[in-house]
Amino acid sequence: QNNMLDFVFAVDDSVTWHMMNLLKNRSHYSFLKVFGPKQISSVQSYGAGIYYNTLVPCNGRMIKYGVISTDTLIDDLLHWKTLYVAGRLQKPVKILTQNENSKLQAALVSNLKSAVTAAFLMLPESFSEEDLYMQIAGLSYSGDFRMVIGEDRSKVQNIVKPNVPHFQKLYSNILQDCPQVVYKHHLGRLEASIDKSPEGQFTQLMALPRTLQQKITSLVDPPGKNRDVEEILLQVAHDPDCGFVVHQGISGIVRSSSIVQSAKTILTAG
Repeated sequence: QNNMLDFVFAVDDSVTWHMMNLLKNRSHYSFLKVFGPKQISSVQSYGAGIYYNTLVPCNGRMIKYGVISTDTLIDDLLHWKTLYVAGRLQKPVKILTQNENSKLQAALVSNLKSAVTAAFLMLPESFSEEDLYMQIAGLSYSGDFRMVIGEDRSKVQNIVKPNVPHFQKLYSNILQDCPQVVYKHHLGRLEASIDKSPEGQFTQLMALPRTLQQKITSLVDPPGKNRDVEEILLQVAHDPDCGFVVHQGISGIVRSSSIVQSAKTILTAG
């Protein structure tokens, strides 16, 4: 009862949505409401492309709700441009309603596959099912400065431990299709043996979202060399610290989006 409920609305037209919401729920907005829906949508586009109204009383509960354009959401799910909402959707959430947007459906699945691939690169050769979910749940907190300043550091553990059945439901189809994973349903656990050869790691690196590949490239390739992404990822695949390099790349994405998004809170939450 005391936890704040967190909603995200993916909307096709942010300006129209805010215009209608300002008419119905003007009190939800900070002082930005005086500037109108276009300005609110403009603020929304910065950082992670999501606009939050927070500390809203609703049916005896306190809620916050974020508004993101469907196109921005799809872009983040496919390419991990900010990993802000894509990171939330790598964890179990309740999808309340969803229209028949096949691009969005495909992007949601792609995001989960990418999360598994990134986790495989950062985990040792063999690991438990809980280890996998801990790694996945921690992706969107890597590099998030709030985890150092304000948020509970044991947050990832608190997300995974009570929700293992929900993680299983979310990832079971993807893990069943992974040749490296043996899913023992009758025992309720998976056994994994990940190919840590350079060839195996290269295949996984090539399957990562585009923004993460670019981050890894900029970490490894000194300025001025201008080698292509494939060549650099092949070099990373041979590196014993390959998993750490992937972790650094993810941290770089999360760090920049979390800082801008938190700065926006000054305007959006008042």
